[in-house]
Amino acid sequence: MDISSMSVLITGAAEGIGYALAEGFLKDGARVLAVDRNKGALEKLEEQGALSRIVDVSDPKQVEDMVDYCVKETGRLDVLINNAGIAGGAEIKDHVADQFENVVRINLFGPFYGMKYAIPVMEEQEFGRIINLVSRNAEIGMSGASAYGSSKAGLFALTRCAAAEVHDSNILVNGLIPGPTKTGMNPFGTQTPDVVYPTVRMMALFPDKGPSGKVFWDEKEYHLFSPENPTFNFMKRNLETRQVEVINIPEFAPDKA
Repeated sequence: MDISSMSVLITGAAEGIGYALAEGFLKDGARVLAVDRNKGALEKLEEQGALSRIVDVSDPKQVEDMVDYCVKETGRLDVLINNAGIAGGAEIKDHVADQFENVVRINLFGPFYGMKYAIPVMEEQEFGRIINLVSRNAEIGMSGASAYGSSKAGLFALTRCAAAEVHDSNILVNGLIPGPTKTGMNPFGTQTPDVVYPTVRMMALFPDKGPSGKVFWDEKEYHLFSPENPTFNFMKRNLETRQVEVINIPEFAPDKA
């Protein structure tokens, strides 16, 4: 199946990476449903041919309706991109009521709900590609990032479990690391959102029986939690300046005496 034949659903599409992905798929001829909990730039995507819908991905009923709407309006759901996410940086002792939980609801429960309702559709049509946006923050022991890092580590595990569950079908479930992208959530990023699209396009076009349960970054596989990764480390971050320094925590050395 080529891109021009695909129906693509993108969450968190009103700005940043999600918006850039929607534009990329539209330019390649796909039918796109762009959703977000805020209107943002969804109207600009509509002008380019996209369908749009206001959706809070932390609400399972809204996500179920989102999938139903996509199938009703486009006839299929070929690619689900779980992009919606928030950061919510704070040290553990400083979290206010529901701050940690809200990050997890959006970043982890949102993709769970999306897959829960998309997988039956994809099984019936015997085709599906699911792309979950993970992050290297999953493997960094970084101060002030407990909610975001935990949600992305959980999403990595969820992606692998989903891949195992749909192994016998023509559904591939993979994670995407977008890289240090300059967005409203990350104003210090070093790359523009459109840089992410080629990798997502590659993942959408994976052949039948292709990679699943993997993570990709910059059109290559990335092995999260490998001790060889520079970001598999402990870091202290200043939440105001965003400056980061590596913390040297000793390795375990068993007493051989």
